[in-house]
Amino acid sequence: MSASTKSSSFRRLLQGWRGWRAFKQLSWDWRNIVVYSETGQDWHQFSAVIQNLNTTLDRRVCYVTSDPADPAFEYQNDNFRVILIPEGLFLTIFFQVNAADVFVLTMMDLGNLQLKRSLQPVHYIYLFHSMGSTHMVDHADSFDHYDSLFCTGPHQVAEIRRREELKGLPVKHLFDYGHPRLEQVMREGQAHRETKIAEVGSESADHVETEAESVVTTVLIAPTWGNTSLFNFCGADVIEPLLEAGYKVIMRPHYQSIRLTPDVISALREQFEGNPSFDFVDQMGETRSILESDVLITDWSAMALEYSLGLQKPVLFVDVPRRIRNPDWQEWGLEPVESSIREKAGKILSPDELSRLPAVVEELLQSPVDFRQQMAELSQKMVFRLGHSVPDGAAEIARIADQCRDDRLERESRDG
Repeated sequence: MSASTKSSSFRRLLQGWRGWRAFKQLSWDWRNIVVYSETGQDWHQFSAVIQNLNTTLDRRVCYVTSDPADPAFEYQNDNFRVILIPEGLFLTIFFQVNAADVFVLTMMDLGNLQLKRSLQPVHYIYLFHSMGSTHMVDHADSFDHYDSLFCTGPHQVAEIRRREELKGLPVKHLFDYGHPRLEQVMREGQAHRETKIAEVGSESADHVETEAESVVTTVLIAPTWGNTSLFNFCGADVIEPLLEAGYKVIMRPHYQSIRLTPDVISALREQFEGNPSFDFVDQMGETRSILESDVLITDWSAMALEYSLGLQKPVLFVDVPRRIRNPDWQEWGLEPVESSIREKAGKILSPDELSRLPAVVEELLQSPVDFRQQMAELSQKMVFRLGHSVPDGAAEIARIADQCRDDRLERESRDG
């Protein structure tokens, strides 16, 4: 181990010790609602709910992060406190023995790997960071160890209840939450259309979009991660024909792909970054790429749901092998939403037919008005609380936290 590596490891260990010590010294007012973030990528899932808790509900939130570059460090509110505990020994200890009323996460597989439930009576709330299904691309037991799950739509409720039924698991508290990220995309998409109307000077958004699509086409490529990801499976064969056809191409890998298969992502980026029509984006929470693009190309990524329902733009699905982490997913008897959305949100293309990509993209852009209407109707069926997820979700977290606080005080009184 090099001297620099030893120094870095020692620094993380020291940061972890300081963070764990700082948390232990907090009063219960600061441990009533605790949020944990694995990386700064989680901030765009938490920020709106935290702000609502801090301001509208006047509730304190302790935010524990393992990322020293987490955007949460830039957020300022008297009801908000950030503590850094990097991955390692003290994060493991923190999870196992922390004392809190409510613990809010977007981290899957609690209790299945090194990060376990606390030995203390803590209520764990999972916020789904994706609208995808729970039983095919995730492990069968990924959500077994949470007390409450904040679901984005009816499909997740049906899947969790089916899992409980199949395995005889305790019934969890499922809250019809919705998806704040989708609502953000909807708002920004509408603002983007209005800006285009103002620039062109037309009163018709449909006319503006039709004209824009006939002049220039921007294609966003944003697949899921893993060995069967589009970028791992046939990335160059997707990007090249689009550039040759004169389209602008935005490559947006999943942050897990950058972390787990950096060589694949770097090779693709280096192959095409000399082309002025090629752009690379590595931030999951940014919206410029989805707003500027006319069509999304993906594989089995649940981002297709945000894109088609949120922006009401079409999706082209390259039919690479399914990303399956639960080999027994068919036991549920439920079709994953990643599969059921495909023909509703766009078209499916085999990897053997990638030379047809430009032609299929043009087909997808033929009827934008009809497509928008279809997606507007579908979103009302598939997503809970459109327009209300943030205040309603924050209120539910506060309600659970109040109940857990009351239960703790009752235990303390009973135990003397």
